[in-house]
Amino acid sequence: MLNAAPSSFILKPSFAKIVCEPGWKWQKRDKPLANYDLFYVWSGEGNLELNGVNYSVGKGSCFLFRPGDHPSATHNPQKPLVLTYIHFDSLDQVELVPKSYRVLEDTIDFEYLLSRYVRLFLVKTYAAEEEAQLILKQLLIHLLRDDMAERDSVEPRASNQLTEAIHEIANYIRQNPGHAHRVEDLAQRAQLSPRYFSIKFKELIGVSVQAYMIRTRIERAKHLLMHAGMNVTEVADALGYRDIFFFSRQFKQYTGKSPSEIR
Repeated sequence: MLNAAPSSFILKPSFAKIVCEPGWKWQKRDKPLANYDLFYVWSGEGNLELNGVNYSVGKGSCFLFRPGDHPSATHNPQKPLVLTYIHFDSLDQVELVPKSYRVLEDTIDFEYLLSRYVRLFLVKTYAAEEEAQLILKQLLIHLLRDDMAERDSVEPRASNQLTEAIHEIANYIRQNPGHAHRVEDLAQRAQLSPRYFSIKFKELIGVSVQAYMIRTRIERAKHLLMHAGMNVTEVADALGYRDIFFFSRQFKQYTGKSPSEIR
């Protein structure tokens, strides 16, 4: 569905996030589904049959039913299913349709988008349908990425996860330049040993962890001096320097000018 424009999605009236009643069951209908149905399980336990194939479902189970499908389902009354479902169709001829079933491991972003989709209509927000179409496209892209990642071998997938973890740490350092980051803490955040984390950080970012921390701190200091109206002492203190002379020396080493000259 990557080729389908968001505006081509026809949003059907049936959408919700619901806690299923103890006696709930989804009976198989005589007629197959006439449109698409994005079906996601937030929690609970149950079983779903799709076109003759049985699936045990729980948190993270996600189906994309297609026109012509015959789904049916039951659940454990002691652990009722909590579901979100979105019925839709497309005016465009679709290609690259996500596969019918998967269990999502990282559910945070996907669940946020689902919640946003439902909330748009509950509060009758301005331009709700236009935003919902965009969110639906994001949800489908999320599923397509998941499909593509599954087709990759285990090693490239692990490599991608490592790359994302290192870049997330680099972004964290940049967002918090005044923190006294310890390599051990950053490595733990990435779930790596300090030594391996340091090696991969330099390999992927291009500089050592320590050099990157200093560089981001000096870049922030330069910005504060030029645009925030702060004096040298205030900037040094804000960025965790206890010795203003050390700050000035390090600043000049990296920029070629003293903090006073920059200000």
